[in-house]
Amino acid sequence: MYHCLVDYLQRERVQELYGLEYSEESVAVVSLLHDVCKVGCYKKGFRNVKNDATGQWERVPTYTFDDPLPYGHGEKSVYIVNGFIRLTREEAMSIRWHMGFSGTEDPRTVGQALQKYPLAFALATADMEASYFLEGDQ
Repeated sequence: MYHCLVDYLQRERVQELYGLEYSEESVAVVSLLHDVCKVGCYKKGFRNVKNDATGQWERVPTYTFDDPLPYGHGEKSVYIVNGFIRLTREEAMSIRWHMGFSGTEDPRTVGQALQKYPLAFALATADMEASYFLEGDQ
């Protein structure tokens, strides 16, 4: 995710036409901490899956999701991170809106946030690249 954001921000068009420039610290903070809300939510477990070849049920490892602090996704990450470091407004908004239009929020609100805070747009773009192209179906 970090490398995707760095690469996006180094594009000629992004720098020259849009004028987006952010400190190395801001880039690292938003890219590395945008999903801190997931920490402690995934628990190891097992489930039964039928083996297609044998027709037998097999116990396989899996993960379950149990959120002890159901505070939303991006906003929860902002809440947690702000307990340790002081985020700038654009850093906070970038982490909050990093899901872009793939979340459940009103698309008009998402669009307003991405337009007002260009780092949020860049982070959402980098997150989608990392999710869809680098992580695949993991």
